[in-house]
Amino acid sequence: MVKIMRTKKALENIICEFLLELVTVVCGLIVPRLIIGTFGSGINGLSSSISQFLSYIVLLESGVGGVMRAALYKPLAENDINSISGIIKASERFFKKIAFIFLAYLLVLSVIYPFIVQKDFDYLFTFSLVLIIGISTFFQYYFGISYQILLQADQRQYISSLMRIGTMVVNSVMIILLIKIGASIHIVKLGSSIVFLARPIMLNLYVKKKYSIIKSCEPDNNAIKQKWDGLGHHIAYFVHNNTDIVLLTIFTNVKEVSVYSVYYMIISNISKIVTIFSTGLEAAFGNMIAKGEKETLSRNFNLFEFIVFSLTTILFTSTSLLIMPFISIYTRGVTDVNYNRPLFAYILTAAIAAYCIRIPYHAVVLAAGHFKQTKKGAYLEAAINVIVSIVLVNIIGIEGVAIGTLVAMLYRTIQYAFYLSKNVIQRSSFCFIKKLTIYMVSVLVIILFVNIIQEPVFRTYYDWLNYAIIVTVIALLITLAAGLIFFRMEIHDLISIAKGTLSKKREVKKREN
Repeated sequence: MVKIMRTKKALENIICEFLLELVTVVCGLIVPRLIIGTFGSGINGLSSSISQFLSYIVLLESGVGGVMRAALYKPLAENDINSISGIIKASERFFKKIAFIFLAYLLVLSVIYPFIVQKDFDYLFTFSLVLIIGISTFFQYYFGISYQILLQADQRQYISSLMRIGTMVVNSVMIILLIKIGASIHIVKLGSSIVFLARPIMLNLYVKKKYSIIKSCEPDNNAIKQKWDGLGHHIAYFVHNNTDIVLLTIFTNVKEVSVYSVYYMIISNISKIVTIFSTGLEAAFGNMIAKGEKETLSRNFNLFEFIVFSLTTILFTSTSLLIMPFISIYTRGVTDVNYNRPLFAYILTAAIAAYCIRIPYHAVVLAAGHFKQTKKGAYLEAAINVIVSIVLVNIIGIEGVAIGTLVAMLYRTIQYAFYLSKNVIQRSSFCFIKKLTIYMVSVLVIILFVNIIQEPVFRTYYDWLNYAIIVTVIALLITLAAGLIFFRMEIHDLISIAKGTLSKKREVKKREN
């Protein structure tokens, strides 16, 4: 039996992350539709655009955060509190410097951004909205960020996930109530900002109680010496990930941004179901690498890769077949912009599916700390997206930015897979090519089978749900059949882990009784 990634903690993280994404999906569908229905597509597009321009703050969490997690795996495995404290101290100092840069950026953006959308909204309206949304973003990501990364590295991401679930639910309820009583968009966003203050406060209280962090220690700057490489990675990722909305804001209008944000919200929420495995397992891979468990690492990586390919095939093939009927119901009654964009939907779905396929390779590369070695690929991905999108957005509009994203995603996924096979796992690149080919054929077979079924008339969400169940079951069965034929070893390992987990639970219950 394969002992996968310190099973108990990994499962706890995955379950809590799944619950988080479920809550995110529900809240993500309710809130934007309320905003569109109450304030119009223009305001929804404006809010989404501002949030994208402000999301540079995530550089703090994901850029240096990856380097910090990689540095923490070994001292956490050895329970070395002195080293842990030194890394925390160094990261906190680094984050404080970048926080001041962000605040300066927020002030500059609040002055400049209103000119970009001045044909749709007056200056003071946009200026104040940028500041309000910016404050919310700042508090969500800056305060307690070092402690959040510590929990991730120690396989306690579930603590942060539960806190996020709580604040997200309270935030959604707050927004609904404020909209119902007729509050302005500024009051709605301000109320949201106040709610998100709770999570960093709770994080700080938990970590201080759980860990004996030495506040008076010297910062261990050497442990996070790759911080600039990590930051470079995430700057490239940020540019790549935020190109679409920025270019649509500049070259089209905020209503097109609203169209993009609605589709992206739905498809990216599907992708989060896959990414929860990365959140739950990256720290476990880091623990294996720190302990030199090469055989265990290789076996578990193959299983991780199999799970991600299978989930991606099921979820995104189903999404491509179901998204247009869902959009027709979701945006019914909205007439200020055309939301019926099937070509854009299919291209964006393919792009985010390509992103999901790379998750196993990205997770293990981060766990191994190979930031400097892979930064050129990250820069090139961003460059491809920006160049292709700028060229095509002026020719074919919203579909052009989606094509830019797809081309860049495909390049980076292939580059990651080949790099990992050569430098971390040491296996033949044919393993990746084989999986990619088999699952692409599976996608075609699923589409052929679904097309045999007569598509119903979608009047309600109930009509759509019935059809969605049929499509997803077909996708599941065909993908499972492909796995049984070509990946028997991985399925055997998965069954062994499930049996092992169940037997452990029975043993615990017997002891309790």
